[in-house]
Amino acid sequence: MQRRAFLKDAAATASLFALSGCAARKPIKAASGNVAQPLPFYDALPTILPIRARADRLFRITVCLRPFRAAGPRLDTERVGDKLVVHNYGHGGSGWSLSWGSSKIAVTKALYDGDKEIAVLGCGALGLTSAATAQRMGARVTIYCRERPPEVRSSRATGGWTPDSRIALADKASAEFPALWEQMARTSWSMYQSYLGMPGDPIEFTDRYRLYDEEEPRKTELPEAFDARKRLEFASYGSRIRDITPRWIELPPGSHPFPTKHARRNSALTFNVADYSRQLVNDFLIAGGRIETAEFHTPAELARLPQKVVVNCTGYGARALWSDESIIPVRGQIGWLIPQEGVHYGIYYKDIGVLARRDGIVVQGNILDDMYGYNNSDETPNRTESDAAVQTLVELYDRMAAMRPVRS
Repeated sequence: MQRRAFLKDAAATASLFALSGCAARKPIKAASGNVAQPLPFYDALPTILPIRARADRLFRITVCLRPFRAAGPRLDTERVGDKLVVHNYGHGGSGWSLSWGSSKIAVTKALYDGDKEIAVLGCGALGLTSAATAQRMGARVTIYCRERPPEVRSSRATGGWTPDSRIALADKASAEFPALWEQMARTSWSMYQSYLGMPGDPIEFTDRYRLYDEEEPRKTELPEAFDARKRLEFASYGSRIRDITPRWIELPPGSHPFPTKHARRNSALTFNVADYSRQLVNDFLIAGGRIETAEFHTPAELARLPQKVVVNCTGYGARALWSDESIIPVRGQIGWLIPQEGVHYGIYYKDIGVLARRDGIVVQGNILDDMYGYNNSDETPNRTESDAAVQTLVELYDRMAAMRPVRS
């Protein structure tokens, strides 16, 4: 499900997170006062366990700089000395989601002349999938990187299927780009199905709940000083893959435990990034790949590599390495709550998004404003921001607790 559609559709939404005052660790029942309207038996809600959302359960706060390019990802080639360089970076908030499809395009170009010795720069989402794709196509691959998971920026991603999250500007992408985007999305979607059910659940489908009180969700209001002309129109291509995208279903009153006027549900892919990254690395090494620690400051330094073909997957790092000023940082921060047994879902409520993964329950604020974090390269965690997001979850659970029947 595309992130931008979430935001516009859901002017509020986020979470199942518990606070200490919310009735004792028992499954939440339908809120009292509602006349239950049953869902079809095959669509009934599972038991929804509350998330223990307290600020002291935030075990870390991370910031990721999404590498946004107005024209979309860079996938062209160029010559640097005797090297053929194929670029594969600039995916905004869609790096994990589009990684396999984008890598297939880049690697196909890299192998066009038949050279089977490939160097890949970067060990994040695009680097790992480019390396694996090249191996599948018969190449011998070495990854050169300064950092590896979990230090790479990709490891700080939210972990949801968001294939057109700040992928391009509607008026800057080429006429051919929407079809190229669809190709990347469908290729990636197909590959991710092969990871379902694997040990550790690197990829899984989980339910999402969108909660709001208004008839129509509203955009986050911007400060009066904000120049409306500076609000950008990000491209939205979700309609092109509607056939593979689960729809949001309105839940009847009484069929769910949430206190909001509206509650919707769908299912979407979740990337358990820690386990998924580890599996990609292990699979690459088992297949004969090599990872070498290296750092490059200018394209000319690629001359020291023995390989003649290089796939450049340096993400936001390409801005400095390639002097690519077309890359705009989009700052995103998530707070990590301790994972809980039996809690595997996501919620969108007000301007908060929550996704319960196996490696942590990630809480993100300011999700309704696409301009939030735009052109902000500060990677310093902001504790106040994450505390406020958790407090919004507490407020939701206060509302839920208030609607529970009082036991005699």
